Amino acid sequence: MSTPTKKVAFHTLGCKLNFSESSTISREFINHGFEKVKYSGFADLYVINTCSVTENADKEARKLIRQAKRRNPSSAIAIIGCYAQLKPESIAKINGVDLVLGAEEKFNLIKYLDKIDLNKTSATIVQSEISQTKEFMPSYSFGERTRSYLKVQDGCDYTCSFCTIPQARGASRSDSVKKTKEIALQISKTDIREIVLTGVNIGDFGKDKSENFLDLITDLDTLKDIDRIRISSIEPNLLTNEIIQFCHNSNKFTPHFHIPLQSGSNKILKLMRRRYFTELYKERIEFIKSINPDTCIGVDVIVGFPGEEEEDFLKTYEFINSLNISYLHVFTYSERPNTDALKINRVVPKEERSKRSKMLHILSDKKKRSFYEGFMGDRRPVLFESYKNEKLIGHSDNYIKVEVNGPKELINTIRSVKLIKNQGGSAQGIICK
Repeated sequence: MSTPTKKVAFHTLGCKLNFSESSTISREFINHGFEKVKYSGFADLYVINTCSVTENADKEARKLIRQAKRRNPSSAIAIIGCYAQLKPESIAKINGVDLVLGAEEKFNLIKYLDKIDLNKTSATIVQSEISQTKEFMPSYSFGERTRSYLKVQDGCDYTCSFCTIPQARGASRSDSVKKTKEIALQISKTDIREIVLTGVNIGDFGKDKSENFLDLITDLDTLKDIDRIRISSIEPNLLTNEIIQFCHNSNKFTPHFHIPLQSGSNKILKLMRRRYFTELYKERIEFIKSINPDTCIGVDVIVGFPGEEEEDFLKTYEFINSLNISYLHVFTYSERPNTDALKINRVVPKEERSKRSKMLHILSDKKKRSFYEGFMGDRRPVLFESYKNEKLIGHSDNYIKVEVNGPKELINTIRSVKLIKNQGGSAQGIICK
């Protein structure tokens, strides 16, 4: 592009890690004099940060490209993120795409703008082999006034048979505790009240530097101007009793863990190449609840994985039902190219996958309602994040969504709230005087 882009717009698909990276890349544009606008607005450059986990990644990208071109037919479009690393040629063939950047190159997007030529019939691809992606690029989100997602780790050394993330993001890597703390200090100098630690496999933090995740959270616990720190998701085999105990004793780390399970059948866990069995998972849940019964525990689960017989699914259902957990994130298995799960013969029909997914969604609603019910009449500290329909909306320390009547000015403040009514997906509360 011969002239500098005046306006840039970002759209992010997928996980909070992607959001933190998009936010960091957009700040680089702002520092170079660009104006950041909403993706729904008129822009000279539209950037789509893609996800490999999304089943319809190609379909979603095409839809977003068409939307951008309708707003500004002469705009340029850059595609970055996991799907761009995995399928660069496929994306480059989509009508309207001008630039495709891989995992190593996306943080240098602004430097590659001169490779965009709107007169060319095909997009420019700049991509390194994922094995060459070794540098850790720190990032954090700064779009939400109350909360920031801080990336503390990237990549994964695990070889789960259903997952393409190691192919899209490379080997596990992180910065030092000292440098990560420096980024957190930058966040603490803003109005942000809560930091959420995110990554692909955050429990692996520091493995390339003779440090560990416990070292990191011990240091972050000393931050002065941040009220809360939340752990986004951590593997059960890496969530040690020491980490659990530390978080319980901390005044900053919230009583909330999100722990992937994926299946309640040891047979399926083995086929998935997970690094634990249900016995260890159960131990983790019971230890957390023995220390602090108020802790919120979220669980990831995949239904319809190849080889999952009805008996295996029922084991999963019964196992989750027996656990004292708070909610589920249910994922319906979808085939991913170049994954070993494709070699497993027994394929679960899509109608059956859908049926099993629905059953677990109902179970999740039941678990959440039961968890919320246990706190009716109690007081919890709530960080107010938004205002909708004349109500303040926020989350308690243990991740209960709370709605109260109150002034809009209380957004980004923490108040003691008495929970008075369980509404299933949220709790109604009253601000305590």
